[in-house]
Amino acid sequence: MFFASKLIGLEISSVGVNCALMDGSATSSRVERVAQSTFLPQTLQPSLREQNILDPEAFVAVLKSAYNKLQCKTNRVAVSLPDAVSRIMLLDLEGRFKSRSEAMDLIRWKLKKSIPLDTSDTHLDYQQLAVRENGDLALLVAIVSRQVISQYEELIIDAGLSPARIDCNTFSLCRLFDRRLSLQDNCILLSFYGSTLSIVAFAQGIPEFVRSKDLTGTLATDSRVYMEINSSLLVYKERFPERLVESIFCVASQDISESFLEMVAEAIGIVPVLLETKGAVIPGNSAPGNQEGLFPYSAAIGAALRGF
Repeated sequence: MFFASKLIGLEISSVGVNCALMDGSATSSRVERVAQSTFLPQTLQPSLREQNILDPEAFVAVLKSAYNKLQCKTNRVAVSLPDAVSRIMLLDLEGRFKSRSEAMDLIRWKLKKSIPLDTSDTHLDYQQLAVRENGDLALLVAIVSRQVISQYEELIIDAGLSPARIDCNTFSLCRLFDRRLSLQDNCILLSFYGSTLSIVAFAQGIPEFVRSKDLTGTLATDSRVYMEINSSLLVYKERFPERLVESIFCVASQDISESFLEMVAEAIGIVPVLLETKGAVIPGNSAPGNQEGLFPYSAAIGAALRGF
């Protein structure tokens, strides 16, 4: 289905704002134009509980600057934020529920003792992934502080934009490479994007294990990254000992991709495949045509592909 209008994907990080103007269709997406603007230090600090935007005026100014560079008429944006802003988890819920509000109440009750947030002061969303053999519902749950998400929404609106969807980078990347991932029944997507290491394991195309770790100040090939990959896979194998992983896919910037893939192969024992942004979308005449130029906009592109 073709998009009703051009879509803007917007990635916000502690470094700055990356924008991608998208057109085309859900199966043939075209990047019309990209733009970025940089924050001064101490403008934004991703956090699960504390206010993220430390200098609201500077934030709005940089956001306007990046948007204006796109030279487009639409002001509706799909936003991608660092994983550190939210808590993403997979949850099995016993029984069925009659309405979405009932589901929210059940999820909040189940999470009350296991998350470091006041569930009454959080924004919660979920997606049903599957029905287990025992009748339990497998859910993908996202939870974020209302105070944190409201600050982003209010300042994005102050910049003259209309935030239609807000997601985290890990799932923006999953969406960007969905067509490739869907070709494998059982696979793992392992990304080092910005300063975050993320691991998402899929079974029959459905996420069954998710883990992300902010590793600010750590190189992608550092021993700490290697240890995080190993520990995450041990947890995954303990939970699903019968699962045979068919493929490992990696996402990393061009300058580190070769050494990162070598480290992943050593840690897992399977030769990984590098997924490239340039192979997932069509670059328009005014957008970069190479991997080096497109990669920084991967999360922004993935956010736009949510098809709001």
